[in-house]
Amino acid sequence: MILPRDEKPVTGNLIVFDAICVLCSGFARFMATHDKNAGFRFVDAHSETGRALYRRYGLDPDLMESNIVILDGNAYTRMASFTAAMRSLGWPWRLFTVLDLLPAKVADWLYDRIAQNRYRVGWRSCPLPSQEIKDRLID
Repeated sequence: MILPRDEKPVTGNLIVFDAICVLCSGFARFMATHDKNAGFRFVDAHSETGRALYRRYGLDPDLMESNIVILDGNAYTRMASFTAAMRSLGWPWRLFTVLDLLPAKVADWLYDRIAQNRYRVGWRSCPLPSQEIKDRLID
C-alpha cells in the first residue's frame, strides 16, 4: 500500500521498524549495510517518533503490523514497503520487485501472514542494533 503525502512531509528517507522483532531488525540491518544511495535513517517503531509515524499513516502503533518505508516523500507499508526498499538498493536486490507483479491483496496477505506470526516462531529478543543502525537511528 502506498500512502499519500500529507501537509508536513517527513524529511529524508526513513524506515520505521519493530526493533524487538528479529526479522524486522534483520531487515533494518540489511538495509543499513546495503543502502548506498537512498541514505535511509531508522526509527524504532516503539519510540515516541515511531508511534507518531504509525498514527500519521493510519496504522495502529500497538499492533506494529507493518514496517513503514518513507522514500522520496512517499510512505509505503506492507509488501510495498519491502519492494520500495529493495528497489532503492539497485541490482541485484531490485529483483525482489517482482513481488510487485502480485495482486496487492495477495502480496499483502503474504506479508500479513509473516507479520502476524513473527513472534510465534521465536522472532523476539532482538540483538542490539549494529553500529551502522545506531549511527542512523533517529529515535
